[in-house]
Amino acid sequence: MAASFKIFSAKDIYESPKSVIFANFDRTCSIGCIQLQVTFGSCYVNPFTRLKPISFSRLSLSLSSTDLVDLSESGNQDSIEKEVLNLKGNNKKNIWKRFRDGDVLKTQTISKTPFRKNNKEQEQDNVPSFCFNGRKIDTSVEYCNSILKQLEQCNDDKTVSFFEWMRSNGKLKDNVTAYNFVLRVLGRKEDWDASEMLIRELITELGSQLNYQVFNTLIYSSYKRVLPKMGTKWFYLMLENGVQPNIATFGMLMSLYQKGGNVEEAEFAFRQMRNLKLICQSAYSAMITIYTRVGFYDKSEEIILLMKEDNVVPNSENWLVQINAYSQQGKLEQAEKMLTSMLEAGVPPNIVAYNTLITGYGKVSNMTSAESIFQNLRSIRLEPDETTYRSMIEGWGRAGHYKEAKWYYQELKKSGYKPNSSNMFTMINLQARHKDEEGTLETLEDMRTMGCQYSSILSSLLQAYEKVERVDKVPLVLRGSFYEHVLVDQTSCSILVMAYVKHHLVDDALRVLSDKQWKDLIFQDNLYHLLICSCKELGLYEEAIKIYSHMPKSDANPNLHITCTMIDIYSIIGRFTEAKDLYLNVSSSGIAFDMVTYSVIVRMFVKAGSLKDACLVLDKMEKQKDIVPDIFLLRDMLRVYQRCGLQEKLADLYFKLLKTEISWDQEMYNCVINCCARALPVDELTRIFDEMLQRGFSPSTITFNVMLDVYGKEKLLKKARKVFWMARKQGLHDVISYNTIIAAYGQSKDFTNMRATVRKMEFSGFSVSLEAYNCMLDAYGKDSQMENFRSVLQRLKESSCVSDHYTYGILINIYGEQGWIEEVAAVLSELKVCGMEPNLCSYNTLIKAYGIGGMVEEAVDVVKEMREKRIEPDHITYINLVHALQRNDNFLEAVKWSLWMKQMGFSNANR
Repeated sequence: MAASFKIFSAKDIYESPKSVIFANFDRTCSIGCIQLQVTFGSCYVNPFTRLKPISFSRLSLSLSSTDLVDLSESGNQDSIEKEVLNLKGNNKKNIWKRFRDGDVLKTQTISKTPFRKNNKEQEQDNVPSFCFNGRKIDTSVEYCNSILKQLEQCNDDKTVSFFEWMRSNGKLKDNVTAYNFVLRVLGRKEDWDASEMLIRELITELGSQLNYQVFNTLIYSSYKRVLPKMGTKWFYLMLENGVQPNIATFGMLMSLYQKGGNVEEAEFAFRQMRNLKLICQSAYSAMITIYTRVGFYDKSEEIILLMKEDNVVPNSENWLVQINAYSQQGKLEQAEKMLTSMLEAGVPPNIVAYNTLITGYGKVSNMTSAESIFQNLRSIRLEPDETTYRSMIEGWGRAGHYKEAKWYYQELKKSGYKPNSSNMFTMINLQARHKDEEGTLETLEDMRTMGCQYSSILSSLLQAYEKVERVDKVPLVLRGSFYEHVLVDQTSCSILVMAYVKHHLVDDALRVLSDKQWKDLIFQDNLYHLLICSCKELGLYEEAIKIYSHMPKSDANPNLHITCTMIDIYSIIGRFTEAKDLYLNVSSSGIAFDMVTYSVIVRMFVKAGSLKDACLVLDKMEKQKDIVPDIFLLRDMLRVYQRCGLQEKLADLYFKLLKTEISWDQEMYNCVINCCARALPVDELTRIFDEMLQRGFSPSTITFNVMLDVYGKEKLLKKARKVFWMARKQGLHDVISYNTIIAAYGQSKDFTNMRATVRKMEFSGFSVSLEAYNCMLDAYGKDSQMENFRSVLQRLKESSCVSDHYTYGILINIYGEQGWIEEVAAVLSELKVCGMEPNLCSYNTLIKAYGIGGMVEEAVDVVKEMREKRIEPDHITYINLVHALQRNDNFLEAVKWSLWMKQMGFSNANR
């Protein structure tokens, strides 16, 4: 006859004086042949419980305090887990002696009442108790542990609940076994915070009496889930509280670190193990493996020496990792000696050891020794496995011996093994190098049979033929069903045509695009765009145009990005007519441009010299409110406006730029200063220049020269000298820098510094330039220092510099101011001798000189000569002529010319 018990929580029982309703657990926990039903606070026996038939009549409970888990795994891990959990034989107790044969076990039912109970009654209700024929049986710690153990094996949540009940009823004092059970549950749930709380609770309660078991339980959970950080945490906590680890602790930790490649943590744990004089064979193996994987071969050899020093008796794994450590670094002699030592130690021959040696010899291309080892395998009663064949294939492949690699490849398949991806890739490389296209087809079929994706197979094929520069032979290999699969797969098709274009096989790429079987228009446009961009990057502009011509197009709905790229390509090769036609076509389609399109079109017009068209495009862009120019387009805009002389546009763009969140780089600072120098006040320009220096950016030579020019024209000589000194210090000054500072001194009549700068210019290795001579002539002449003027003019004639229109203009102006008409005539004669005709500036200066010299008729004749030579007079021409007439009291003629100026639209502001 069987008794039935079930475990309940008091919270699951409704308070009813008539009935008690039970809430069952998710799984029934069977203890031997008895089903327990226990309530926290009250127990109830249902005499009508249906029991399943059972074939035994004894209840077996394992009550060992150290029995934590039942392990089903074998091998090295099995030994580690047994060490961790300290498993012993099950201690069995026959609890039937506690009951009489044939009697029915009853529980004393404590009925629920709606009235509040006192504290004593509540405390009594919290203790599960049983009665047998009126006799009360108390639950012991041992009995609670047995229940907890069974719960741990079937229901995690109920285990935690029962554990908390044991805590509230004083069943956990010095009860490490219960903690072990619940820590296993928390480890499975990865509730590490709760685990740490329990560990610290045990530390507080037991102190120095605590041993490694509870820590090993958590380290084991971390080990099973490959969580090296958590394993390290419990190990450190263990050491911090003076708990000595055992061999299993280090075995798990080192295996965990081996999986994660945690070198520093592994080294620390290994040192601790040796300090404790513990010998864990797997720890030595793990340390050697970790060092070998990361290439620390010297350290792996040190561990091998430590094994001998620590008198470690190597097991099979120890021997194998030592052989691998030497093989990986090419020390095959030491590896063979290690193999000999392994055999002498009585360890049976292991195919893994011989495979390791074969792999090592293959890496150093010593295939003679590898072949010898392979041929001797059967003599020691070992059969090659798939790793053996694979290693031989890789070794012969690395040595470049196609015939031998092919033989082993075929033997691998004959033996019923399958080649791996590395083997097949090796074979394709060899076949491409040895021009065996038929063999390549066989390997491709093997890859397909192995389930490789066509895109992956194709990539391997292309990579192999690219290495030997035989991509032009790929079309000969890609045929039949394989080619048909490529045509229906978008990814494979795109990989193939990209490879063809990369190697200038545009015709083959276009053939594939014509044969393709898929019809994804968006993917097709993107692929064509990618091909065109690839051609552009490779400098294959004509090929890009060919691909574009082959591409299916829609005039009503052109692809904006492809069109934009083609405009850029046409601009690069100078075919601006085609570029403009594409622009007009896409513009008439009504498609809204994006920022990149505007940038490309603006650059196209700038390269074509159509600055007005570039400005019109920029005006169109400003009307499109959703366009936010990037830093590159902003720089283009600044340059366009500067070249067009649109100072207001420059100023507006600059102040808009200040309101954006664009971070200025060095090029942006240089561009703003160079382009906006005439559009911004000098104080604002100074602020930008100072900010640039404060942010650590270096001004360019042009920027330094622009700042020199601005300060010189504003006669801010102190700032000009500072900028010039900075340019010289950084080695960024040039001839223009000297010319600019000389002109600044000349305009300010600082002749001393002007002469000193000319001397510095010569001392620095620069020849005095024509511009410098012109500046000095202009400065001395306007200050009527005619001796110095003649001296500079003489030096100019003696130098290698050739006078230009500006030089002759200065001479005419200075001689005219002095009233030296004969010298003016001589200059005009010299000008004609040099084969130069006077330009607009020269004529204007000549009119002014004739006016000063009282030669009014000659001044009027100059205007007539200008018209004959089709040089259009400007407002300065007419102003100089009117002033010449007024100077010589020809007021009536002056009035006539003034009226003429008004009719021509010129103002006479200087009248």
